[in-house]
Amino acid sequence: MSENRKPLLGFVSKVPSGTALGNSGKTHCPLCMGLFKAPRLLPCLHTVCTTCLEQLEPFSVMDMRGGDSDTSSEGSIFQELKPCSLQPQISILCPVCDAQVDLPMGGVKALTIDHLAMNDVMLESLRGEGQGLVCDLCSDREVEKRCQTCKANLCHFCCQAHRRQRKTTHHTMVDLKDLKGYSQIGKPILCPAHPAEELRLFCELCDRPVCRDCVVGEHREHPCDFTSNVIHKHGDSVRELLKGTQPHVEALEEALDQIKRINSALQERVEAVAADVRTFSEGYIKAIKEHRDKLLKQLEDIRVHKENSLQLQKAQLEQLLADMRTGVEFTEHLLTSGSDLEILITKGVVVDRLRKLNEVEYSARPKVNDKICFSPKEKAGLCHGYEVYGTINTKEVDPAKCVLQGEDLHKAREKQTASFTLLCKDAMGESMGRGGDNVQVAVVPKDKKDSPVRTMVQDNKDGTYCVSYTPKEPGIYTVWVCIKEQHVQGSPFTVTVRRKHRLHTGIFHCCTFCSSGGQKTARCACGGTMPGGYLGCGHGHKGHPGRPHWSCCGKFNEKSECTWVGGQSTPRSLLRTVAL
Repeated sequence: MSENRKPLLGFVSKVPSGTALGNSGKTHCPLCMGLFKAPRLLPCLHTVCTTCLEQLEPFSVMDMRGGDSDTSSEGSIFQELKPCSLQPQISILCPVCDAQVDLPMGGVKALTIDHLAMNDVMLESLRGEGQGLVCDLCSDREVEKRCQTCKANLCHFCCQAHRRQRKTTHHTMVDLKDLKGYSQIGKPILCPAHPAEELRLFCELCDRPVCRDCVVGEHREHPCDFTSNVIHKHGDSVRELLKGTQPHVEALEEALDQIKRINSALQERVEAVAADVRTFSEGYIKAIKEHRDKLLKQLEDIRVHKENSLQLQKAQLEQLLADMRTGVEFTEHLLTSGSDLEILITKGVVVDRLRKLNEVEYSARPKVNDKICFSPKEKAGLCHGYEVYGTINTKEVDPAKCVLQGEDLHKAREKQTASFTLLCKDAMGESMGRGGDNVQVAVVPKDKKDSPVRTMVQDNKDGTYCVSYTPKEPGIYTVWVCIKEQHVQGSPFTVTVRRKHRLHTGIFHCCTFCSSGGQKTARCACGGTMPGGYLGCGHGHKGHPGRPHWSCCGKFNEKSECTWVGGQSTPRSLLRTVAL
């Protein structure tokens, strides 16, 4: 394994003249508002000073986890794995987005160091935008030069001493003003386990940067390679996640634009309707004024309800957009300005955050509309004895105003389909004139509440719904009809299910003699007979009812239900079929 001596990604690349690389969001702490001091990168990709994080009030929750924390950090990368156990998880809230940050075992100081932010702070200091830099050796005098070999900032006195030493006499010294065009001037990143060694290698098995001493130690058998050799593979995986996150930013921005437009349209509609209401009310006396006040209150309630829904959705989308932008901006900055090692160090945190952001579900369409209109010609009832006109219509179905209709509303037959109609109306009692409402129907036997009957609801698209069901057994059933989880008018109600309609087993005839073709043994349920040994009825003879009837039960209505009950005492010669 030989080290690739090519420069690290972006380590010595210059930015165009006049370009401001850092801004207050990349170099200043959001809490103390000063330049970052030992900045730590949180899982939500916000950066805060170590001292500022330590001042936040922590809280604890019980959590099942092992000794190896899920939070990626340099201070805990060499901890041994421990069995899972129940222990309190100490957490803090991000001061920027209020996201919960689970602290690793080492606390705040075990969080990932934001080397990219440290580099930006140093660049800003070089440009004269921040506090002056002090010498890395004496920590007393201001910096004048930088040793490109040692990556150390030196004052004039230490620079001369540096050149006099035999080991460092040939090191390249650069004036501080000549470094203002560089994008990377950070110090070498040292191994937390071996402070004298730089992190130049990457362990694929452990997915973390390591030094030479780590490779010959606990990572001896692990596949390791130089960071410059593996940066392309890991960088490409981060870029793929970034490509999936960027479209969400555009979608959220468009959704917020729609919210703004709908909110503006809502305000305009409310103002227009309010003007119409006031104009219409000016010509009336006390009763009309009272009616006007009622209309304005109703309109205000509608506005508050719709606006609250829009504001709530707006707040949720803005927060999500802020999170998305933070993830995209940080990742873009990391990939364009970070070194190979910096990308690898923060890759775990960035990948985890981008994946979570990509899994967030949201609606890009406003949850409410601006459908509010004033109808001055509609009757509004009586007010102090005067009939008033004018209603505000949002066409929202009112369950208390809906009506149930139909002949089978309170009666049905077993194993036969029964149906009734639901007429949906709004709060003013007017027909909705459209479908699409969520109608819920339940038909439950009184003595078998755990065995509901299957129901069908057909939307007629005109504000009416046809409800049908087929009871399997006779008895008392309870019917629930609900819209928006509220009972409609008349619900719940009971239905009496009778036994199935019995069909006639005989024939509908004028007499037995005619229908049987003169058979003497043929009988009729009417009980009539004829002389000469005829057991059935005949026209004008004893027992004949004088009009057509059923031979099986004697009923005169052709469409009636048969009441004949068979048995041993029933004559077997009872006429059942037409022999003609």
